[in-house]
Order: sequence, then structure tokens, then C-alpha cells
Amino acid sequence: MDKDELKLTSAEIGTLWGQYVNGTAIDIVNKYMLSTIEDEEIKVIFEDAIKISENQKQQIARFIDNEGFPIPVGFSESDLNEGTNRLFSDIFCLHYLHIMTLHGLIGHTTSLSSSVRKDLRHFYESCSNDAITMYQRTTELLLEKGHFQRDPYFYPDEKPEFVSGQSFINGFSSDKRPLAATEIVALSLNIKKKILEKSLSIGFSQVAQSKEVRKFLESMQNASNKQIQSLGNILKGDNLPVPMSWESEVTSSQDSPFSDKLMLYHMGFLLQSAQSYHGSGLASAMRVDLVTTYEKIILKNIMITKEWFNLMTKNNWLEQPPLAPNRKEIAKDK
Repeated sequence: MDKDELKLTSAEIGTLWGQYVNGTAIDIVNKYMLSTIEDEEIKVIFEDAIKISENQKQQIARFIDNEGFPIPVGFSESDLNEGTNRLFSDIFCLHYLHIMTLHGLIGHTTSLSSSVRKDLRHFYESCSNDAITMYQRTTELLLEKGHFQRDPYFYPDEKPEFVSGQSFINGFSSDKRPLAATEIVALSLNIKKKILEKSLSIGFSQVAQSKEVRKFLESMQNASNKQIQSLGNILKGDNLPVPMSWESEVTSSQDSPFSDKLMLYHMGFLLQSAQSYHGSGLASAMRVDLVTTYEKIILKNIMITKEWFNLMTKNNWLEQPPLAPNRKEIAKDK
């Protein structure tokens, strides 16, 4: 069947809409960071990332417009205050691009798996390839500059082993087993995400104009810090290193480069994305203390997300995605 005969499904419209709004928010942050970066190698990567993002935004807009749906408002230059003081160091910017590239790669892959139409599948395949290339470049540059945080090393067993009893899942006694490699990678990744979340909330809270937004960002910062400590203590319990924090890469500037709307939305995006990583960590956990820790983090983040939603809607900042037809209302209007 010709692609023109296939209408986009609700899943395809939903992923396009989400990719457009999230992409425009991150693009504004990238443009600000580019304006402050002094390191030429990092600057080149950001220039390429912005070009890729602009191309993807235009293609997504065409998909949505051709289907008769309104193109989302998203975020634009009006959410960027040019000429403001530096808020983040060059290295922090590189870390930010690296983590956001990971988010993008997972988002493109998820969108591809939800797509049926050939042109859309090819588009997301292209997006995934761009993200893979960007991930390789940011990783190589972080390694070159000595700032890539590797996951913990440990010495492997001499031969394969099998679980022999209930003691494998015990996590509260003094004789609990060491962490499994699958658990370590989830812990390390979740901590790195939380470190970015905390660092951004520190920077954004310094520059936010609204007292309510500042208060929310400060509470989010405190929650992120506690969650980093909870997950980090589990690694420390097995004498494994905890990823370093990036707070020192945030300057003391109080000059806001972004609208409060963009900063608050961005933190909500990180909160919602983090839940999938916490869920993956929970799924890989086979020790009771790990399961309990992830459950507490997930429940706390649900509460924070509710506060975020209330604050976004109170300020009329939360753009509504396309909704399914309300059949009851349509019948009433007949």
C-alpha cells in the first residue's frame, strides 16, 4: 500500500508530537550553551547537534501538518534570553549533550517500534543513526578530556554459577550477597541521570523568576540529592565507586537564560524519563533492599510529578497533546 493511503496511527501522532515538543525545548538549551562555550571541540559538536535538531523538527512538522493536525507550539527563541551570563561550564555542557543524546536515542528507538508507515520508519531510523553518531562523538570527547565516568570495575568469577537459594534475594542482613553486574549498571546509570537532574535544578533555581518555580526546583534538588545518596550507599556497601557530582560545574550566576516555562518543562521531562530508568532498575533488581529503594524513588517521583503538573497547568504552560474524539460530546451536539 502506498504511504499516502496510510493515515498515521494514534501512536505515530503521539510520538511525533512528543518528539517535537521535547526536541524544541532541548534545542533552546543547546543554543544557549553554544553561545557560552569556549572550547572549540565542544563547540563544533553543539553546532552539529543544533543542525540535526533543526532538520528533524522541520520533518516532524511536515508529518504532523500533512495529517491535518496543528503543529505544536513547543519552545522557541522567545524562551531564550540572549546575552546572559554563563550558567554552566563547558564540561557540564558536554555532559548534558551526552545524556540528552542517550534520551534521544531511546526515544527514537521507541518511536520506531511504534511506527508502521514506511516513511516514518525511515525517518526514525535516520534519527537513531544521528543519535548513535552523536553518542560516539560525545563519548570520545569526554574520554579525551578525562571526564567520562566509567561504570565500576570488578573481578569476575572463574566459572558460571547458578542461584542456589532464597539467600540470593536477601538484602537486609549482614551476610547479603554482593551486587550483580546487571544491578550495578542500572544503579550507575540511574545515579548519573539523577546527578544531571540535581545539577540542572540547582542552576535553574538560581535564575528562575517565579518564587513558586524556585521553590519547586529547590524541593526537586533535595529529592534528587536524597535519591543519589540512597543509590550511592548501595554501591558503597560493596566498596564500589559512586559517579562524581557536577554541582561545581554550575556557576553562581543569577541571570536567567531561559523562560521559567522552559526550565520547569525541562525538569518535568527529566522526571518522566527517569521513571522508565527506575522501572528498568527495579526490573533488574534481585535483592530486596534494591527493590525497596527503587519503589520509594518511584513513589516519590510520582508525588513530585503531580506538583509539577499542578504548577504547569496553573501557569497555563502545559501544552495539550492530541486527544481521541469525545464520542459522548459529539453525540450531545447533534
